[in-house]
Amino acid sequence: MSTYFIIAIVIILVIVGIIGAIIPGIPGPPVSFVGFLLAWLLLDNDFSYWYIITTGALAVIITVLDYYMPIYGTKKFHGTKSGQWGSTIGLIVSIFVLPWLGITIGPFGIVGMLLGPFFGAYIGELIAKNRENAWRSAFGSFIGFLLGTFMKLVYCIVIVVFVVKIIF
Repeated sequence: MSTYFIIAIVIILVIVGIIGAIIPGIPGPPVSFVGFLLAWLLLDNDFSYWYIITTGALAVIITVLDYYMPIYGTKKFHGTKSGQWGSTIGLIVSIFVLPWLGITIGPFGIVGMLLGPFFGAYIGELIAKNRENAWRSAFGSFIGFLLGTFMKLVYCIVIVVFVVKIIF
């Protein structure tokens, strides 16, 4: 395989990873990690096995945490179990059900994916008769979503730095 072809594939993977860190539904950290792994395997570099093991483990951990963060935010902002379940259901509906029905809100459905956990937590709190904390719980879900996105973005940027070091 040509070195230029490998570099092109790696660059595409890390760019898609960064896009996936921002756009919900695309697994940004794992895609970025695959780009880093490919560069590490096929190009000359100074990175040890520990970089691969650590960055791979972090990709898995951050991907799992990203799905948990809206629930955690709901909990931290005094949401009940109903709000946490609502946040989770809202996320699932916004990622899988709405696009399947042909409903996308905003470019690529991003707005729907932002609002799904928010309104899910809010509706969950209303069902639990927790009206005084419903908006706070929904806001916590949104903050958790933003924190998850921030974690993914930082990880993907670090991977870009590693890939740049390998390529150049």
